[in-house]
Amino acid sequence: MAQREDRMGFFQVVGSVLAALVGVQSEKNRERDFTSGNPFAFIAVGAFGTVVLIVLIWLAVKILLAQAGHGGA
Repeated sequence: MAQREDRMGFFQVVGSVLAALVGVQSEKNRERDFTSGNPFAFIAVGAFGTVVLIVLIWLAVKILLAQAGHGGA
């Protein structure tokens, strides 16, 4: 049963990935991530976040081009 308590929740993984991305991860949380975190969860959240970022940038460019009158095909 102790193993269940050591598992990180979804929001803890997302928070750790975001904190590491910005560079403000605390030493305590970093140690927690490396001892009780599932590497696949961090990879999946990081990959998903990357895809979301690319889509948001793409949409922003499309909107800006449309407003500038270029239409963008």
